[in-house]
Amino acid sequence: MQAIRMSEPGGPEVLILEQVPDPVPGPGEVVVTLRAAALNRRDVFVRKGVAKVPLPLTPGSDGAGIVSAVGQGVTGVSEGDEVVILPSLAWGDDQRAPGPGFRILGGPDQGTYAEQIVIPAANVFPRPARLSWHEAAALPLAGLTAWRALSTRARMHPGETVLVLGIGGGVATFALHIAKAAGCRVVVTSSSDEKLERAAALGADAGINYRTAGDDWPAAVKEVIGGGVDVVVDSVGSTWAGSIDACAPGGRVVVFGGTGGGKVEMMVRPVTMGQVSLLGTTMGSPAEFRQLLEAVDTQSWVPVIDSVRPLADAAAAHEREEAGLHFGKLVLDCG
Repeated sequence: MQAIRMSEPGGPEVLILEQVPDPVPGPGEVVVTLRAAALNRRDVFVRKGVAKVPLPLTPGSDGAGIVSAVGQGVTGVSEGDEVVILPSLAWGDDQRAPGPGFRILGGPDQGTYAEQIVIPAANVFPRPARLSWHEAAALPLAGLTAWRALSTRARMHPGETVLVLGIGGGVATFALHIAKAAGCRVVVTSSSDEKLERAAALGADAGINYRTAGDDWPAAVKEVIGGGVDVVVDSVGSTWAGSIDACAPGGRVVVFGGTGGGKVEMMVRPVTMGQVSLLGTTMGSPAEFRQLLEAVDTQSWVPVIDSVRPLADAAAAHEREEAGLHFGKLVLDCG
């Protein structure tokens, strides 16, 4: 089979299409012949060596395809099943947080930028019937991250106002969909007026250009909605102080990732006096993935696809992801 391989960290040019042995399922595993894979910001961090993983590696956390081989002892999954892959490996039994064996598919485990992948049978779920292969492949990591952030950690409820920072990325677009479907008002931020317009077309109630607003962007958020927000979805990291300032009393800030940097400086008093909760999260459990898939089956939104490229063009997809030019998910067609 063919797969995108990287043998050293670096720029997009280190992603090379190679011929590799076909995977063979072990006990409790299945082989999925992938129809599509999708990119996440994590893939860029892995490629650049920011996330330390053993090399050589096939990157990629997201994928959807057809089960083509089943290992010994597997029940409930059969050859020919159309599935979507859960990239949250070995979460464990505690729903509050992942266990010590937790890892994300695509480093250290071999990922989805390939024609086939071997994966634990527990990590394949029926493909939502109303999603295309490209949409199904785009769903798992970012969709699950947004679902846990809003539903489990923030415990949002109808009528609340949700602020989503940096609209355009995968998690942000999913958060917009999930919050609107829950009956929430949604405010988004971006440095691009074009992205703000696209978010409005998806249902965003207001948008703030943080480049135009400058350091006063939390005040701009409060002005446009007539007060603070109830929930903030923050994947930037360096914006924690602003996210807290944008909150109404008793607000919740759900944080994951650090695209703006891994260190944060902020004052304690706005947190204590505002009774603001700072909630960490990452990925999600198999139970939460089932919840997400059930929501997809019963709601009308679909994953936003920025563009689709052949598997061989993974480097070009990485260039677009890293430059932040995309709106929605970048997808690779695996055949």
